[in-house]
Amino acid sequence: MINKIVASIAEALEGVKDGSVVLIGGFGAVGQPDALIEGLIEQGAKDLVAVLNNAGTGRVGVAKLMELGRVRKVVCSFPRSQGSVVFEELYREGRIELEIVPQGTLAERMRAAAAGIPAFYTATAAGTLLERGKETREFEGRRYVMERALKGDVALVEAWEADRWGNLAYRGSGGNFNPVMATAAELTVAQVQHLRELGEINPHMVGTPGIYVQRVVQVDRGPPWTG
Repeated sequence: MINKIVASIAEALEGVKDGSVVLIGGFGAVGQPDALIEGLIEQGAKDLVAVLNNAGTGRVGVAKLMELGRVRKVVCSFPRSQGSVVFEELYREGRIELEIVPQGTLAERMRAAAAGIPAFYTATAAGTLLERGKETREFEGRRYVMERALKGDVALVEAWEADRWGNLAYRGSGGNFNPVMATAAELTVAQVQHLRELGEINPHMVGTPGIYVQRVVQVDRGPPWTG
């Protein structure tokens, strides 16, 4: 019987290795798998490459992971935002690497990884500093930059509900980066608020089919959603 539900955060993160590329879902705090991030701090993996929308805020969650010296490199679209004090301190001191990737390009790099596409061309960032070191070509008179697929060793995502097969449904804007990240890693771990029996999730609401998910852990944060 297929059952991807695990009993604890520790079990969900078992085996995450030093040096892993970790895809972390969410758009700022929305849809971010906070419990899994805290679990990763407890788990102890280091020398990580964190791929996410921004570089954290305050001194909790991702920012705490960085402050503890566990993140070698950040790949994100918005490294500076209100409260990104930890990243800015580390970057000024030369203690963390940064790769800025435009938001749409970031999503497409992960989608390409999931689809088995090694690289693609995009006009985004053409003619800017972000094209340095990358192959460029012209198509129909327009300049394009080649971007490589971005695959994770681990994806940490947050969903509203799941069943034991790992099918995930998202609530509103909580979807954001989570669905594409869930498809682009060797190990996808989902933090969910509600567990459903097989067949209870409307197939039209499934944002990530269970084939992409290896582990599900419940973190209950409120009453069931009826929308």
